[in-house]
Amino acid sequence: MKFVDEAVIRIKAGNGGHGSASFRREKYIERGGPDGGDGGDGGSIFLVGDVNLNTLADFRFTSSYKAEHGEPGRGRNCTGKSGEDLYINVPFGTQVFDESTDELIGDVLDEDTPLCVAKGGEHGIGNVHFKSSTNRAPRQFTKGTPGDERELKLELKVLADVGLLGLPNAGKSTFIRAVSGAKPKVADYPFTTLYPNLGVVRVGVNKSFVVADIPGIIEGAAEGAGLGIQFLKHVSRTRLLLHLVDIAPFDEHDPAEDVRTIEGELEEFDPELMNYSRWLLINKSDLLDNEEFEKRKAALLKSLDWQAPVFSIAAISKQGTETVCYKVSEYLDDLHEQLADKQAQD
Repeated sequence: MKFVDEAVIRIKAGNGGHGSASFRREKYIERGGPDGGDGGDGGSIFLVGDVNLNTLADFRFTSSYKAEHGEPGRGRNCTGKSGEDLYINVPFGTQVFDESTDELIGDVLDEDTPLCVAKGGEHGIGNVHFKSSTNRAPRQFTKGTPGDERELKLELKVLADVGLLGLPNAGKSTFIRAVSGAKPKVADYPFTTLYPNLGVVRVGVNKSFVVADIPGIIEGAAEGAGLGIQFLKHVSRTRLLLHLVDIAPFDEHDPAEDVRTIEGELEEFDPELMNYSRWLLINKSDLLDNEEFEKRKAALLKSLDWQAPVFSIAAISKQGTETVCYKVSEYLDDLHEQLADKQAQD
């Protein structure tokens, strides 16, 4: 199924049922009085995370959703049935915006916390509530209120622990194939990856992390060039970025410029992304002899003034990839402990 990370849907919560203006009519009972019941509440609409979904493609086929209306009240103090709430399954990481105002309504991050996106209408009340010593036969009742109706823009930001960055053909897809069970397309032309691929990397018993292969970003991506603008947003949900660079490009251009290109697009898209932890993976080390590789590596690090961790790998032969995975796992474990300590202190 084609990866779709944006969709617009129209939703309509249920209207509240009207109250009833009814009077008790039974044989041998005079002036029975009012007995109109209340209406039922309209059904609300919720978005709930579904671990089995990883795309918004289904919303291209079904784009309109309605919850049930509340039933009107009836005589004999019968309350109308409330409308059923409607739950719509979406992938984890879905952000929800009001299409007309562009207001962020919320995020869907798990399956235990449904996000209410449309509130059902409130019920009307029956005439029994208007009875008083001076108004023995009230004919007043209230109508139910309409349910919320709006258009929503759904935007999926892939939930992954680790995001892969790099120019097209830097080796991201080869790397994710080497370390996980994901099987993205690999070829020797740009933009082989047309949508994000997720892979689960297992580093031990009951220990794993999720890595996202973000499609190649080129210069001008933040302004709409190439494919990158469609997927830069997925980077913001990761906790660590692995920046792959080709140390032996076929056209002999400067690898340092490749790194700076990606950095420029990250900063232009969202300056906060430059504060993310980012490690450098120098790929295709197997294409050079040791002396030439170390020479180019030293020149690259000096040109970038790189201070973060650096790893030398050959993704196609899995050389060095196991070390990277264990270091990533340790980093994520430390991050998790720090977060747990902070929450305990709060």
